[in-house]
Amino acid sequence: MSAATGLSVRTLQRLFPDCVGVRPKWAIRVYRLNDAAKRISTDPGLDYARLAAELGYSDQAHFTRDFAAVTGIPPAAYGRRQA
Repeated sequence: MSAATGLSVRTLQRLFPDCVGVRPKWAIRVYRLNDAAKRISTDPGLDYARLAAELGYSDQAHFTRDFAAVTGIPPAAYGRRQA
């Protein structure tokens, strides 16, 4: 976004909450977890460790905690409910 707008990263960080209503980290988290939920619901054999890495998480455990904190259930349980 910085390159596209010509604004510094720090300026974007300051403007983001005013324009979007939430902090950039929160918006990125929601985007990642929404992507994860879509992928889990369409691919029952999904490798959660690989998904975590593709979404930018440092490890599967961090992804699982984040997913469960937002959805109320871990990714595997979410996938079973979608089947």
